[in-house]
Amino acid sequence: MGLTLIHEHMLVDFIGADSINSDRWNRDSVTAKVLPYLMEVKKHGVRTILDCTPSYLAKDPLLLKALSEKSGIQILTNTGFYGAVGGKYLPDFVQTETAEQLAERWIAEFENGIEGTGIKPGFIKISVNEADPLSAIDQKLVRAAAITHLNTGLTIASHTGTWNTAIQEVRILQEMGVKPSEFVWVHAQAEEDFENYRKAAELGVWISLDGIGWAIDPYVDRLVFAKENGILGNVLISHDAGWYDPAKPGGGDFQPFTNIFEKLIPILTEKGFSDQDWNQLLVKNPKKAFALGR
Repeated sequence: MGLTLIHEHMLVDFIGADSINSDRWNRDSVTAKVLPYLMEVKKHGVRTILDCTPSYLAKDPLLLKALSEKSGIQILTNTGFYGAVGGKYLPDFVQTETAEQLAERWIAEFENGIEGTGIKPGFIKISVNEADPLSAIDQKLVRAAAITHLNTGLTIASHTGTWNTAIQEVRILQEMGVKPSEFVWVHAQAEEDFENYRKAAELGVWISLDGIGWAIDPYVDRLVFAKENGILGNVLISHDAGWYDPAKPGGGDFQPFTNIFEKLIPILTEKGFSDQDWNQLLVKNPKKAFALGR
């Protein structure tokens, strides 16, 4: 994988599962808009990007293939469904199918490719709503992800938020025989109690601080805490940037993938972060977190 950004988006369409259609965007237009941003980040040594756009939010494997071939950057897509925002991006059948039936769909993508493209997912991407307890639908998504992992070895990345929600997911996964080290706590920057990062790391959970494309300051203290407490080995960082939106003229304002390299690294290097630390965060950790394992 080399130097890896573990959470970015080339294209996202927020219209909803009941209206999503690939006719809403033109692949050539998206490619023309996005490619320069990929070439820019390639200059910083990036070799792999995980595209976290899920099904029914404009996941387009053929677009990603074209961008990968033109840029020379490896782009990984995903399988799974996105339950957050009250289920706006869930197809109706999720309400009636069992976790086992949903998992069958995701496993089929891993074994046969996505929608006849032959392109296979490199990880599982789900999302849940902040709640205690988790809703029945969100619990089902977590169970489906667990079944898929146990049959494929794919790592589970879940758009979550606070530790109170993440630990509920971890407990379900543990009940189903999935190690916490196969779970990526996406948007862990939403957690304000840094001690919960220590709790997550003790379990083996991956702590994903992944909104660096939109702000720098919130991540400085979190990463300093991780370094000072010896848990950098459980931390993943990325921008959650990009976001070509077909509902906006020209795809809207595309957010670059460069804040880590141009802003965060200089700030934290002055605070004692070494080349070894950056290699841990951007090379070693992604490789370990997303390796196939059961």
